[in-house]
Amino acid sequence: MLETVEIETAPRPAAAVIWMHGLGADGNDFAPLVPELAHSGIPAVRFVFPHAPMQPVTINNGYVMRAWYDVSFGDLEGKAKRADERGVRASQAAIEALIARENQRGVATRRIVLAGFSQGGAIALQTGLRHGERLAGVMALSTYLPLADSLAAEASAANHDVPIFYAHGTYDPVIPLAMAMISHAQLHEAGYTVEWHQYPMQHSVCVEEVADIGAWLRAVLA
Repeated sequence: MLETVEIETAPRPAAAVIWMHGLGADGNDFAPLVPELAHSGIPAVRFVFPHAPMQPVTINNGYVMRAWYDVSFGDLEGKAKRADERGVRASQAAIEALIARENQRGVATRRIVLAGFSQGGAIALQTGLRHGERLAGVMALSTYLPLADSLAAEASAANHDVPIFYAHGTYDPVIPLAMAMISHAQLHEAGYTVEWHQYPMQHSVCVEEVADIGAWLRAVLA
C-alpha cells in the first residue's frame, strides 16, 4: 500500500478524492489546496494524496525520484506519446488498492474521484477509465492519455460516461498543449464526455483553475 497524506474536510467523510502528484513531487504537493476547495461548498471529503514510489527516471539521467513510471527521451514527442507500460500498469494497480481501501472505510466507489497532475493525471486517466465500478469522476490536470492504443480493449463500461475534468496550460513547456488536445480528441472519439479547460499558464495550476475544480467537485459529489 502506498504511503499517503490524508486530509478530511469534515468528520466521517462519505466521499474521497485520490489525487496523484507529478514527477519528482510527493503527496504534499497539492495538500495546500484543500482548505480553498473545502470552502467551495463540496461535501465532507477525505483527500488522499499518495506518494509515488522512488525509482530512477531515464530522462533525468537516471536520478532516483518519486515517479509513477519511467520517462525516456522521446516519450513526450509526436502523436505516439509512448509511456513505460510496465510502470503505468504497476501504478494503476497501486491506485486500485487505494480505491479498495476507501471502500473498506465505507466510501462507495461512486463517491470517489481520481485526480492527478502531469504523470499523476496520466495515472488517473489510466486507472479511472479501466476501473470496473463507476467512479464519481476523473480529474486530469496538465497531462495526457497514456497507453491510448489499449483503451478500446480495456475500457470499463461502468465508467464510459464518467465525468472527466481535463485542464491544461496554453504555455506548458513540459507537456505541450497540442499533446493534451490530441488526448482530448482521443477521448472524444472514444465516446467520453470531457469538460475541457485551458488557462494562460505553464506547467502549473492557477487560481481560476482551482475555482473551476471546486465547482466541478461540488457537482460530481453532490
